[in-house]
Amino acid sequence: MSETVLLVGGGGREHAIARALADSPADLYACAGNRNPGIVALAEGFETLDTTNPQAVTTYARSVDATLAVVGPEAALAAGVADALDDADVYTFGPQEQEARIETDKAFQRRFMREHDIPGCPDFETFEDMDAACEYIDEYDGDLAVKPAGLTGGKGVRVIGDQCTAEEAKEYLRSADYDRVVLEERLVGEEFTVQAFVANGQLRVTPAVQDHKRAYEGDEGPNTGGMGSYSDASLHLPFMDEDDYMDAVDVLRATVDALDGYKGVLYGQFMLTETGPRVVEFNARFGDPEAMNTLPVLNTDFLDVLTAARDDEPLPQLSFRPLATVCKYAVPDGYPTDPDAGAKVTIDDDVIASVVAEHAESGDADDTAPEALLFYASVDDRDDGIYTTTSRSYAVVGLADTIAEAEAIAEESLERAGTEGLRVRHDIGKADLVQQRIDHMTDIRGGD
Repeated sequence: MSETVLLVGGGGREHAIARALADSPADLYACAGNRNPGIVALAEGFETLDTTNPQAVTTYARSVDATLAVVGPEAALAAGVADALDDADVYTFGPQEQEARIETDKAFQRRFMREHDIPGCPDFETFEDMDAACEYIDEYDGDLAVKPAGLTGGKGVRVIGDQCTAEEAKEYLRSADYDRVVLEERLVGEEFTVQAFVANGQLRVTPAVQDHKRAYEGDEGPNTGGMGSYSDASLHLPFMDEDDYMDAVDVLRATVDALDGYKGVLYGQFMLTETGPRVVEFNARFGDPEAMNTLPVLNTDFLDVLTAARDDEPLPQLSFRPLATVCKYAVPDGYPTDPDAGAKVTIDDDVIASVVAEHAESGDADDTAPEALLFYASVDDRDDGIYTTTSRSYAVVGLADTIAEAEAIAEESLERAGTEGLRVRHDIGKADLVQQRIDHMTDIRGGD
């Protein structure tokens, strides 16, 4: 049976999904609110529409005779797009609205963890009364993370003792227009992410990734949707070991066992603490940028995962190329607080290819040959060129035997491609920053 896959979403994450499906025996169609030129180039057809409108997405799916769908953005999942597609007999690799609450409602998420004894849950309380929340801050013995219960694009959290004082946190609660908030113990350690493909009660896990949320180098500035990320050539990261990774996988497995009928990607964001991994949050879809680290090294055909999920067959075991990856985003000046939009973006793929050619001798086989991949994100492809929006513009991912080599490829690619009017966190993946992570965990665990 020939497959027609509909991809919902137009960011860097969705460009990575499109690339993962590009060599599969399937016709790819896509829809998004912006015209992503990378996706347009890979798809048989592309429709510009509101991806939080289930009827619009379903109408387009029917028009292209879609047999499968993948929903990228969390807002579309929260709007019930997966429900509508499933009802239209288009099997959708993404949770329905109720199951997506594991991400879209942080109060539900924590109560779910408590009810089902999911390991790694921090101490927490939920509040609808902001005055009561402020009193809790005054009375709590320690620092807290302040989290709006709903979706905030990764930018709504405030951490006392790191990003703000207790008084500033209370002012934030009083001035923000939140109906519900979660206050939970501040977790100290190193963050990492593990993403799992989930269907039919099964899960298949991908390599650990470390994202960098802060806007500026040295982990300074406000939180963003993610300025970049890195993974190692193994399943775990340099500051952790295999047992830490497997402990995180055990948390994901317990969560999948407790979720009824969940399908799609379950993203676990963890804090590696003195006592092991604790859960910062769950997401109900691929991470952005983490999808750009994991999908390019996936040997297994992603289409095989989708069809097995739909056909109620065992999910294929996953195989990954033994490569490290470093992803760096180019974002508009002023992002995330006051981003400039409307700058024309010109990127020469030949320039990026020339960087890879210079590093080619570092790989000794096809599966370890270095690469540089360009992923467009929140840009708009107009008749006269590609323009920035107010969100992240594009990312370059370097792939090589080591994190250091992958970082050099990503950095050189960005430098030669040009980032006029854009900003990059150049420190992501650099040896000194990775070593800081290692030293931090050594100190936390009381090592020498």
